[in-house]
Formats: sequence, C-alpha cells, structure tokens
Amino acid sequence: MPYTHVPGPTAPEPSADAVDIRLVVTDMDGTLLDDDKRVPAGLWEVLERLRERGVLFSPASGRQYASLAREFADVADGMVFIAENGAYVVRDGEELSSDPLDPDVVARVVATARRLTADGVDMGVVVCGKRSAYVERSDEPFLAEVARYYVRHRVVEDAAAVDDEIVKVALFDFGSAEEGTAPALAPFADTHQVVVSGEHWVDVMNRTAHKGAALRRLQRELGITPAQTMVFGDYLNDLEMLDAAEWSFAMTGAHPEVVRRARHLAPSNNDNGVLRTVVRLLGLPVAGI
Repeated sequence: MPYTHVPGPTAPEPSADAVDIRLVVTDMDGTLLDDDKRVPAGLWEVLERLRERGVLFSPASGRQYASLAREFADVADGMVFIAENGAYVVRDGEELSSDPLDPDVVARVVATARRLTADGVDMGVVVCGKRSAYVERSDEPFLAEVARYYVRHRVVEDAAAVDDEIVKVALFDFGSAEEGTAPALAPFADTHQVVVSGEHWVDVMNRTAHKGAALRRLQRELGITPAQTMVFGDYLNDLEMLDAAEWSFAMTGAHPEVVRRARHLAPSNNDNGVLRTVVRLLGLPVAGI
C-alpha cells in the first residue's frame, strides 16, 4: 500500500547535452511493475533502445534469480540480475558474486519463525538458496504469496537443514511486517541485516549483503561511475542502492525514508514512472511513453 506522498525533488529537465548514463538499475515490485505485478507498456522496446546505446539494464530485487530470469527470459543475454536483495548476482547464468549466510544463523532465524507461528502470528518463513527457496508452511494462501517472488520453491520438513547455499531468509507476515515480524528479529540486527523489504516481507542477510554493495561491485567491474548510473526504488531495501548512484529516483508513493534519501522523484509505478523517466532523460526514440 503506498505511503502518503512526501514532497521531494522531481527529475530535472534534460539538458541540450545527452545525459551520460551507462547503467540503469531498478527494483521490481512497487517500482518497475505496477501494483498488479505487470511489466509496464513499452518495456521491451525501451530495453532494445538501451542495448543499442550500450546502456546496461539490471533488475535489482528481493526476488530469487530464477524468478527474475523467467521475467526477462527473451532479453536476458548480457543482463545482470541483482537477486535476493544483492546477496546473489548472476550474468548469463554465471555467478558474479554471492554472500551466503552461516548455517547456524539460518537455523536460528527459522527457529524464531517457528516461535512466532506457535505464538499465533500468521506468518511463514522462506529460506532462500541459490538453487531453490524452501518453506515449511504448505497452505495455499502462503504458497501463493511465495510463488509471486520464488518460482522455484519446495515444501520441506526442516528448512534449516537443506543442501544448498543460503543467501537470505525471508519472512512473510500476513499483517504488517514492519510492526509484527520485524521486531522479533531485532536480536539479529546487531550482527546481520534485518530489512523490511515490503509491506508483508522482512529479510535477514549478512551485513555485507545488500543491493548497494552488489551495485558498487558491478560498477567497479564495469568501470561505470555513480554519475553514469540511474537507480529506481520504493522501499527500505533500496536505500543503499540509491546511495550508489547520482541519478537516484524514489517512486511517487514510496516509503518516506526512500523519498528523503533519493535525489529525485519519479512518477509512481502505476504511472510507468521508471520508463517515462528513462525515456525522457536519455531522449530515447520510443513513442507512447
């Protein structure tokens, strides 16, 4: 659900000189996709125009790599996928970087989730591995929420004992994650990241694993500067990523802290804000956006 709008700086008008952008990075849910999880009209044409200009487009999401790869299957060649909130980065099927959790930490987070469930909290845990996601709760309402972001998932008896490298543990709360589940994970915040990544989701990762760290590594490897990077986000798991780009945009309706942190404000995800901003600032020849 969108937050009350907080005024922020809008995107500047393009100058006579072309804006030198080499990398466009966008969050997915609440940012690129509309509230019905649909890709915006004109996306594939915009991606083609960016590729023609030598501009790399990179989705950066809390979703798993398999989910992102499926969404962009027809245009995935050469694309960098910043998955699992930056804990797993892949290009052309090859891992560029990852930041796995210690198995003991995974076990303790899963145990916390089980205690919350026993106390009557309507929530479930998703253990996010490189190969698949693993869940213990098997009812259809929960699995429907999991399937939105994790196309590869398995129901297992013990999600803390799977044979996979775990890069994130996500907890879905049918109520408010920020007010409900997140406080129960406060003990992990001293040593790990506990980030609310959506209205119903909270993620636990290594302190060094976030979208911003993944983006900065990518910039170094490609020789791209923050001034040549355009970033879009809407929620708290996007903050570090916004810090890594001079062309940082919060979506209209984003979390107030995201609006404060970003340099500019883009139209909302339901108004095709990402593509409208990219097309206008880069002067792409795309009609109807």
